[in-house]
Formats: sequence, structure tokens, C-alpha cells
Amino acid sequence: MSWTLALRAASARLTAAGVPDAPRDARLLLAHARGLPPDRLTLRMADPLVPEALARFEALVAARARRAPVSHLTGQRLFWGRRFAVTPDVLDPRPETEALVALALAEPFSRVLDLGTGSGCILLSLLADRPGATGLGVDVSPAALQVAQRNARALGLGGRAAFRCSDWCADVAGQFDLIVSNPPYIALAEMPGLSPEVRDHEPHLALTDGADGLAAYRRIAAQAPGHLAPGGRLLLEIGPTQGAAVAGLMRDAGLAGVSVRPDLDGRDRVVLARAP
Repeated sequence: MSWTLALRAASARLTAAGVPDAPRDARLLLAHARGLPPDRLTLRMADPLVPEALARFEALVAARARRAPVSHLTGQRLFWGRRFAVTPDVLDPRPETEALVALALAEPFSRVLDLGTGSGCILLSLLADRPGATGLGVDVSPAALQVAQRNARALGLGGRAAFRCSDWCADVAGQFDLIVSNPPYIALAEMPGLSPEVRDHEPHLALTDGADGLAAYRRIAAQAPGHLAPGGRLLLEIGPTQGAAVAGLMRDAGLAGVSVRPDLDGRDRVVLARAP
């Protein structure tokens, strides 16, 4: 047995299990099992096989074949150029959410509120790119807040990022010139169609409201405007079919300049609104 043969066997096993992009995932898991950066794996494939590392690799492959997300197996996910710790208690950071971060960074801000912060990836990405800004991340899940705090410490942002357990704005005080959120927007009827990695392994609380997928936006529309400074911005990630509905909720809440913005794939992804 060699690392090359072990990798080949793992890729075949994941392919048979229906895992998308199985060769890529097999390489990521092998690098993790061996404690190597993924971009160094090719240079180390001729190294002698280490039984302990092989056992770790085979256990990871078995879990991935059961459709556990790679991020849960490696404990991290790359987002906006930085690595964030993730666990089954938080939503896996997704590339499409970077569209919200890019829009938020397009204008100045000094104080930001992140509703449903999860891993903290949105809030911490914004603060890392705006050294003078401070922020508050709230979540109803204490376990998620622990992950966010861990990420804040790892990025050296513990002094500028605060976290609080709150059901949306229920325990939030003060005003912010930027409010962001990636709330649960998947309708209950859509849940069976999700990939096993998402449906069976990510927290349902962060995925769906158990109804039509708009409940969180209704809460935010009712609560967030009172915490926006004059002229402040509200940016909400949405599902690609929700633009008109969420934009309507923001207009009905008295917000101005409401628009729907696309992600890099051209799908509606962010609703932007402003306080008068």
C-alpha cells in the first residue's frame, strides 16, 4: 500500500457513495489526516505510509461516504480569504454569502450588527477588512456563539467583536450604521431536496423557519429599522426566488432605497435597504 493507492481507493469509494467531486474531497481529507497543507500533498505522495495517518484517513473517508461535510471533518472552511472554524452547530460558510460581504464593504461603516451570526464569518470578515470598525454578533444558539468567539480570537478580533445570545434584536440595544444577516430562508417544503450534507448535518435552525422561508425576514423588518442609524444600511442574504417578497417587506417597514443584488452566478442574493 502507498499513499497514491490509498488516495485512489478513497476516491473510488466516495464516487460510489455519490459524493460530488470525490477526487477533490479525497485529497483534502488525505492532507488533513497527514497534517499537510492541501497544496503540499502532491509533493509528499512518495513519503512512507504511516499506519496511524492511514487509519485517520480511512475513518475520514468513511464519514464522508456517509455524506458528512468535509468542513465538519476538517473543522474549518475558507471564506473571504480566511479560515473559519466550523462545527455541526453552525451553518457552513458558503461562497455565495461573499456577495453580501462585498456589498457591505463597498461603503464605509463603523458599527455593525450581525443577526444570526453563526460562525461569525460575515461579521469577522467585515471587521478584519475595516480595522476601525466594531461589531456585535447575535445568535439564539449558545453553541454557535462559542464557535464565533473562537473564530474572533483566532483572527485577533476579540477586542472589536462582541457576541450576545439574542432572538434577533430582542436583546440588542443601540444603533448601528450597518446591519447584516444571513437568516434561515429555506422553506420547509424545500428541505427534502437539499443535499445530504446540508439536510442531514447542518443545524436546521439556521436553514429553515419550518414554514415559508420568510419568517425571519418578517421579524427583521419589524425590529431592525429601530436599530439603524439615519442613513444606515441593512443587507440581507436571500434565496434566489425571494427577492421581490423580501424587498416588499423592507419597503413596508419604511426603509428606503430598497434593491435586490445578484451573486457572481447572476442569481438574486442580497436585498439592500437604507434607513431614511
